[in-house]
Amino acid sequence: MDLNKLFSDKRTGTQYKSSHKKTDPRSEYQRDFDRVIFSTSFRRLQNKTQVFPLPGSVFVHNRLTHSLEVASVGRSLGSEIGNYIAEKYASELTEENKELYRHSLYNVISTACLCHDIGNPAFGHSGEDAIASYFHRNESLLKDKFSFKEWQDFLNFEGNANAFRVLTQQQNGKSEGGAMLTYSTLVSIAKYPCESVAKDKNILHRKKFGFFQSEKSTFRDIAQETSMVFVQEEPMVYFRHPFVWLVEIADDICYNIIDLEDAQRLGFINAQVCEDLLQQIITEMEGNEKWNRVKKKLDRIEDKNDRISFLRAVSIGALISRSIELYKQNLEKILSGILDVSIFEQIKRECKAIQIIEDFSTKHIYNHRSVVEIENAGYNVMYELLDHFIPPVIKSKGERKEYEKKAIKLIPAQFLYEDKNEYEGVLGVLDFISGMTDNYATDLYRKIKGIDIGMTLNSFT
Repeated sequence: MDLNKLFSDKRTGTQYKSSHKKTDPRSEYQRDFDRVIFSTSFRRLQNKTQVFPLPGSVFVHNRLTHSLEVASVGRSLGSEIGNYIAEKYASELTEENKELYRHSLYNVISTACLCHDIGNPAFGHSGEDAIASYFHRNESLLKDKFSFKEWQDFLNFEGNANAFRVLTQQQNGKSEGGAMLTYSTLVSIAKYPCESVAKDKNILHRKKFGFFQSEKSTFRDIAQETSMVFVQEEPMVYFRHPFVWLVEIADDICYNIIDLEDAQRLGFINAQVCEDLLQQIITEMEGNEKWNRVKKKLDRIEDKNDRISFLRAVSIGALISRSIELYKQNLEKILSGILDVSIFEQIKRECKAIQIIEDFSTKHIYNHRSVVEIENAGYNVMYELLDHFIPPVIKSKGERKEYEKKAIKLIPAQFLYEDKNEYEGVLGVLDFISGMTDNYATDLYRKIKGIDIGMTLNSFT
């Protein structure tokens, strides 16, 4: 893989590279960051469940705050690795690309981190499960209307492929190219660069899939432009782009540590238990000498939340440092596409505390009653919304009953692709429903079920 060909400032919806029309003082990759920050899809993340139900007076992370923190970690990783590549491979790089690695890689990585969850539906992973389950449970009614590959997109629906669609697909009446981000940013979220029929849980880069059939040609263009290593055409598979690994590291670090902090704030786990687990990370990663220095400062902090926040920051710093070392050690394998284990998994093998936290979180956090309750509720809300809108959409206009025509009127015009084909029509419904916040989905569910009746000024834009 040629390090000079990993960057591309070409944007979706355009036929030229952005540098051909340079009028903005910001770099192309800074512009990407700003576009995501100001986008509607990104703002909606503020009311989408990360793990815990949005609890009111106690502030815990939602999808938006999680994404911002992942972007912060990603910026640190991108800055360090960019400088390393520019120095280590100086003889192989053009002057332009040296500058890109030094001054733009961190913008690419932080922007990709901002939008890595932008395709996740409401209610966390239960929202994804509800969408996939809807098609499983209605196979006899729906399957024959789609090609095999289209049907697999629906059966395996998940947020990674949907994120690529959210960022690239043109909605009715809106800009061509979706968010019109650079190819470098888009390729950096492609953890699973394959189509749904190539999904294989035993292969790291194929555990899930990265694009729907509707975006297959767009993904191919981006992969070719950014020199992704091609694996096979049928079904289409690429190896991961080197930038993806940094986004994945940032996400893995944040959710493993931050979920623990949130659980303590909500009283799910004891503060001392949380402190002990974070201490174990610091000691294992950086030794007793480092811990002794940390403890001196910790002893001066009395507030339990502040103590946890301090230890969380030190733990994340230690994980960033080790991730950078491992990325450097594995860079040649990453470039060739043969690395088959994530960086964070390598850390977990070295640091027993990470595995302990993962096991502890599964038992005490992800299976806590309040978390399971919101997952159950979210599943039912999402399933019922799909069942209200998909049957009318797959019928021709002349076949629809009056109540089905009423259902169609609730779908915003930007998501109505029924005149294209049934596959696109259903994708439009998924665009609408997967983009909803927890509150919007719940409110709409209550209205169409007759639980709440009355007029409210509410729109989906």
